[in-house]
Amino acid sequence: MSTTTATTTTTRRAPADSTPHVARLPEPLAGPRPARGIPFGRLVRAELRKMTDTRAGRWLLVAIGVVIAGALTVLFVQQGGDHPYGAYLQATAMPMALLLPVVGILAVTSEWSQRTALVTFTLEARRARVAWAKVVAALAVGVVAVVLSFALAAAVHAAAIGLRGATGDWGVEGTVLLGAGGYVLLGLLQGLAFGMLLRNTPAAVVLYYVLPTGWSILGSLWSAAASAGEWLDLNRTMQPLFGGSLTGEQWAQLGTSVGVWVLLPLLAGMVWVTRAEVK
Repeated sequence: MSTTTATTTTTRRAPADSTPHVARLPEPLAGPRPARGIPFGRLVRAELRKMTDTRAGRWLLVAIGVVIAGALTVLFVQQGGDHPYGAYLQATAMPMALLLPVVGILAVTSEWSQRTALVTFTLEARRARVAWAKVVAALAVGVVAVVLSFALAAAVHAAAIGLRGATGDWGVEGTVLLGAGGYVLLGLLQGLAFGMLLRNTPAAVVLYYVLPTGWSILGSLWSAAASAGEWLDLNRTMQPLFGGSLTGEQWAQLGTSVGVWVLLPLLAGMVWVTRAEVK
């Protein structure tokens, strides 16, 4: 009797893995995560509100409006309003150039005196962006003021021609327009720079208004100071803009005074704001 042994081939399966399947996430990109802050446009809008929405800022703007209205009224009444457009432009631009810098000063010093800079730098820790937002906001206010001064002067001059029979005289040199705009914009930036440097309202206001008078007094007493004032006195270097074309030397004098009294204090003030402690 033969015994047949059946060989059965058994296929063995690997035991099922009892560990649950976990999806693998992609590896993070190398390098630091990009910093996210407040959009720069929003910072500029916030700085614009600080310049115009505070009580001091509003009253200062009201004072500028009253002074301009008074000056235009005097020109409109005197001599039957028979004045050139340049006279009306001076009546609108000069009050803005003299008083608007205080708005730039207050935009900085009010934050440090009331310690609201703590909130500003907490919301946006990169102080350089805040400083640049102040500069852009100041330039925006200055441009609006310049355009408004041109428009008001043109409107009152046209009213004098139509209502009082004044002789129309619209002839204005391009450098006169440049000088009027420069007075407003440079004065506003200079006030902002002094505010950043000193961070104290009385000190910044006094320094801003005393410097021109100090140059005049020192120049009348000391000939060397008078010679230096031809390059460093911003009021003197701006005067040729209202008289016609400038020579190459006059442009160099204007650039030197702007660099010394506007650009240099502004850059130094921005650096100081990024490092100073809010107390």
